Amino acid sequence: MSRLPAGRILIVSPTLADANTGNWQTARRWAQFLRAHYRVRIARDWNNEPDDAMIALHARRSAPAIAAFAASGRPVALVLTGTDLYRDIRDDRDAQHSLELARRLVVLQPQGLEELPPALRGRATVIEQSAPALSPGTPRQRTFDLLLVGHLRAEKDPLTAVRALARLDDAASRRIRLVHVGGAHDEALARQMREAARVDPRIELRGPLAHATTRALIRRGRLLLLPSLIEGGANVLIEAVTAGVPVLASRIGGSTGMLGADYPGFFPVGDDAALAALIRRCRDEPAFLERLRVHCARCAPHFAPQREAAAVLALAHNLLAHRRAGSVPLPSSRTTER
Repeated sequence: MSRLPAGRILIVSPTLADANTGNWQTARRWAQFLRAHYRVRIARDWNNEPDDAMIALHARRSAPAIAAFAASGRPVALVLTGTDLYRDIRDDRDAQHSLELARRLVVLQPQGLEELPPALRGRATVIEQSAPALSPGTPRQRTFDLLLVGHLRAEKDPLTAVRALARLDDAASRRIRLVHVGGAHDEALARQMREAARVDPRIELRGPLAHATTRALIRRGRLLLLPSLIEGGANVLIEAVTAGVPVLASRIGGSTGMLGADYPGFFPVGDDAALAALIRRCRDEPAFLERLRVHCARCAPHFAPQREAAAVLALAHNLLAHRRAGSVPLPSSRTTER
């Protein structure tokens, strides 16, 4: 008879498989890493089940589950998302309370540590996310495909990509195609995207696709565009880099933390003119496109599944060590000094 896994771990995610968000993809992948060693389940909340440790994604949206679990004396690790790091922990009391209650804090790229209150950085660790490496696909020859992947939300700023495409109106730009994959989480933004696609036939709206289908589409693209206002550590950036596809990204902490501040494919947030100039350069200068590809290839080993799995297992071991040692609840102060 096989030995049962030593410990029950709950992964709390504000979204589950039906939403297919970055949070869900992280939760799903971490559960796979942990299941060889522990009993693991994923849920939106905690209802007093006999779990030994919690790994919670999103400080604000998972705050009730974190508070209840920590009050029981059991250890919590909090994985900080982009909206946590770059917005909520500054002024949202629930998010701040979650920071205080967590025994371990996790950021998804090294720059994220700088966003934490100094007093809490000693609890923090960096776990870079991963994707299996794929050999680059053969791009379509008739078109120069730009991939824009992410559900339509203001934080993703897809209209910067649309405006950049509109600037590329010369004859050589007629073969450029902007392909968007993702659901309509913001209906007003979805209407704007539909109108843009009606006006410009170079825009294709694919809607939400299965994860495997999306990865296959990315690996055949020329470039991935990531014009986000906020990212904690974008899964889609990793999926492009590990498939040999260069990225053009807004210069935000979540992306510079993954590709390095010296990456030549960054543009200022919301600057469609700068993005258009980069797209044009990638199209017209093969040496520049290759420079981006080589830089991304140097970053790819950071995003290896074995590396992420080892870090996640170490996090779980740390949490369960606290549990076996008989940890007690942390103070319940509602304020965090920055």
